[in-house]
Amino acid sequence: MFLINSLKKYDDTQKSALTVAALTAFLGPFLMSSVNIALPAIEEEFSLNAVSLGWVVTSYLLSSAVFLLPLGRVADIWGQKTVFKWGTVAFIFSTALCGLAPNGFMLIVFRVIQGISASMTLTTGMPILVSAFPPRERGKMLGINVASVYLGLSMGPFIGGILTQQLGWRSIFLICIPLGLIAVVLTFIKLKKFTDIKHQETIDFTGSALYIVALTAMVYGSINLSRNFGWILLTGGLLLFALFILQSNRARHPVFEMKLFTHNRLFAFSNIAALINYSATSSIVFLLSLHLQKVNGLSPQMAGMILISQPLVMTFLSPLAGRMSDRIEPRLLASLGMFLNAVGLFFLSTIGPDTSGIMFVAILILMGTGFSFFSSPNMNTIMSSVDRKYYGLATGTSATMRVLGQMTSVSVATMIFAFFFGKGQIKNVPVPVFIRSENLIFLIFGFLCLAGVYFSYNRGKLRG
Repeated sequence: MFLINSLKKYDDTQKSALTVAALTAFLGPFLMSSVNIALPAIEEEFSLNAVSLGWVVTSYLLSSAVFLLPLGRVADIWGQKTVFKWGTVAFIFSTALCGLAPNGFMLIVFRVIQGISASMTLTTGMPILVSAFPPRERGKMLGINVASVYLGLSMGPFIGGILTQQLGWRSIFLICIPLGLIAVVLTFIKLKKFTDIKHQETIDFTGSALYIVALTAMVYGSINLSRNFGWILLTGGLLLFALFILQSNRARHPVFEMKLFTHNRLFAFSNIAALINYSATSSIVFLLSLHLQKVNGLSPQMAGMILISQPLVMTFLSPLAGRMSDRIEPRLLASLGMFLNAVGLFFLSTIGPDTSGIMFVAILILMGTGFSFFSSPNMNTIMSSVDRKYYGLATGTSATMRVLGQMTSVSVATMIFAFFFGKGQIKNVPVPVFIRSENLIFLIFGFLCLAGVYFSYNRGKLRG
């Protein structure tokens, strides 16, 4: 009700921009988190092995990640609304194909297409939202957008579990089509008055190819660090990324403007802070899910009830943090949020077999608050620190920081696990050994988060 009343003063174009941005921000995380619940049902229907089943999830994440930055640049050249419009159509079409997939291989192919189309909306939805509202309202709208992401993450496992049990896993994809159609109709009809600024520049295809191949090798290599070819891919990806940076410095219209990092402290430090924050926190749900079921002996449903407390807090507090960042210097709010995350991680580094469910909920509420006060103000700073011609690039960069952070977080956790119990299955590892390994992981992440506070606080002032 508060949200509806607060939007009455805006015109139809602004309301439509917020609606389509929020819808697309919700759909991606919702599908990602709900499909995880449906994996056993997908495995049973298509008789997939563990590797193929993993690619049902990884194919979407990888394809969306590698195309974020190039398509963000394309959107800056061709127009945000143009790329968003056709990206939404492609997302609905690919989602329908996923729901109708005849076998596991085609499902993975359709998920790749879905990931690419999702990157088209991810890099353009936020720039459209930022462009439709005055700067003094920017934080508030970004807060609502971030809340939509967290709402999708929190509702995905719950709704996905019900749909899978009652209607089958295909219903998860098919149920998203009506919401996507609403976004398409609003974009084609209500956003006609939205000014789609285009820039007469060329696309750096060499740089785009280097970036896509480099990031693909880095992500795929990091997933397979337990094998020799994983390290080879990661090293090759890093070398190709270095070539991409050289190409960006030479190209007339590069995929990424390096001067945004070298000459824009606000932009650079805000993105570094985001990278560190995601690197330190992305494995929390994975680690606690294992702890609650292995150590505490909880069922998956009970573990999920505890873990949902964090995204629920983020859903409610993110709009508030966004509004506050319109009035209070965003770096102060973001630094406070990252500090709270560090405190939460240090608490998690002390958990053991006697840690109660109430204690876990309290820590997750604390970290949900930290996430909220970091994410919206930090995104407000990133989008406010660049000219409108770079909105797509800025959004793609921040999304890429999130993906690289998630990759780093999983890689660190995997390496620590490998050090403590080699190639053994987690279910066979003694509880004391498992607790020592996760305590060390959380401790490392806590100190990493403290380092992120430095970049967050020393980014400079957004105002004045």
